[in-house]
Amino acid sequence: MHKKVNIKTIAAELGVSPSTVSKALKDSHEIGVETRARVQAFAKMYNYKPNSLALSLRNQKTMVIGVIIPQITHHFFTRVISGIEFVANQKDYNLMICLSKDEYEKEIQNIEMLTNGSVDGLLISIANETLEKGEFGHFERLLNQEFPIVFFDRIPPGIQADKVIVDDEAGGYNAGKLLLSKGRKKLGIISTPEHVTVGVLREKGFYRAIQEAGVEVLPQFNVKIEEKFDIDNQIDQLFTQKEFPDGIFAVNETYAALAMKIAQKRGFHIPRDIAFIGFTDGVISRLTTPTMTTIAQHGHNMGNKAAELVIQRIYEQENDKTPYQTVVISTNIVEREST
Repeated sequence: MHKKVNIKTIAAELGVSPSTVSKALKDSHEIGVETRARVQAFAKMYNYKPNSLALSLRNQKTMVIGVIIPQITHHFFTRVISGIEFVANQKDYNLMICLSKDEYEKEIQNIEMLTNGSVDGLLISIANETLEKGEFGHFERLLNQEFPIVFFDRIPPGIQADKVIVDDEAGGYNAGKLLLSKGRKKLGIISTPEHVTVGVLREKGFYRAIQEAGVEVLPQFNVKIEEKFDIDNQIDQLFTQKEFPDGIFAVNETYAALAMKIAQKRGFHIPRDIAFIGFTDGVISRLTTPTMTTIAQHGHNMGNKAAELVIQRIYEQENDKTPYQTVVISTNIVEREST
């Protein structure tokens, strides 16, 4: 049977300090690669694992990060959470995940519950209703108290804070350029209301691409989806008029998939009659028939970076605060059968 070890016994066995052992077990780059490998191998041999309760008591931390997302149904948010968890677990952190259900009041309730001593920091993607109201006082109060908070994907405009965003405008621009490169001239777009910033930016990039080419979008080919109403009926109007688009960009893959299904029911062939591009590159994009061309937004990378930023904020000293950062995650086109 292996003897029971702790940080002090590992340090004594290897002839290093306890702090070196502690940092090596956390894979800190302050410690040399060879020393880290020796410490980690020794710990593995004796099945040593840090006592997370003792660590949290000593550091006066919960070792938990709160995550608030609008909904769990989107593949994108599952990828973000996967990225957050990967980094958090490396730093001995666990996650507490809450859903705002895109509701302003639910978002506030989640924040009040999580910040009542339950977590050391927060990662938040804002609810649609909050963006529509434009009321961000619950975030400003946290920031004024210097509570560690990082926004990702959907962010509050005009608030100084750490943010991790996708390069939405570039994604929309590349979608427009791809449709144009396929010889499409009558372009349409399925977007979101003005308060949903990610949709607005994707639409802005799309319009920039086609304006550079001297192409216009007819007003009836621009559909802004109001999710409280029947989405299918709103999309269907693109295909029931005398003239219809030959290329459509949708600002998320759900809208694109619905539009493809409706177009096919109306007798259109994809991509011969109409080419489609979505945004996200989740499971839906690979399961449509034909498979969907999308803009990949790399949710796992976003989660990684958001977790790194909030943990950095958690461990910063009051007199050593770094400036707020906005990290932009690049996109790329994943071309499939729909174009």
